[in-house]
Amino acid sequence: PDLPAFDGIDGYQFLWAIVIGLLGAALGTAIILSSRRLVPVVASRRVLFSALAGAVVACVAIAFAQLTDRGADQVLFSGEAALAPLIEDAGSWTVGALVILVVGKGLAYTVSLASFRGGPTFPAMFIGAAGGLALSHLPGLPPIAGVAMGIGAMAVAILRLPMTAVLLPGPSLQAGSAGLLPLIIVSVVGARGATARFTPVPAAESAPGGPSPS
Repeated sequence: PDLPAFDGIDGYQFLWAIVIGLLGAALGTAIILSSRRLVPVVASRRVLFSALAGAVVACVAIAFAQLTDRGADQVLFSGEAALAPLIEDAGSWTVGALVILVVGKGLAYTVSLASFRGGPTFPAMFIGAAGGLALSHLPGLPPIAGVAMGIGAMAVAILRLPMTAVLLPGPSLQAGSAGLLPLIIVSVVGARGATARFTPVPAAESAPGGPSPS
């Protein structure tokens, strides 16, 4: 009920949609590739390294709480419960706190993907929303537009499902998402294309004589 106001779309916001799509693709790809590199390490001694992974997440959350005036719960959990308060209280967050939140949540998310059970969707949405809010402190980007585009870009970078990523901001922003749909689509399409570009081709497909796409 307390979403920041959105007055309408202009050309500058479409430029921001492209920028946010590229940034979301870069961050999402970095998280996915880093977590995949950690999977075999954790699997070699699962009990020990899962415990260490939990300690790393705890340390990141404590560091976030010490560096900002926010609680460690912003980093510790999936972000499902914290997403709405983050958007509604956007004006109370500083750029520095939002950047630290994106970095801390991204590190915790990377470690958790490699070590624990749980879904990938809500952490991606939360990181995208926080990143969009941080960018909204720059000229030409309303906070609610940054949130919507950030959620869509991060969602498609992690899930690789463009239609789902276009629709995901809707449940979070409710009625406010309808006017933002063109911006969300541009950011999602840009992020999907950039993600495909950033993701290395598997060796079996890139080697001469390897299997060709069906």
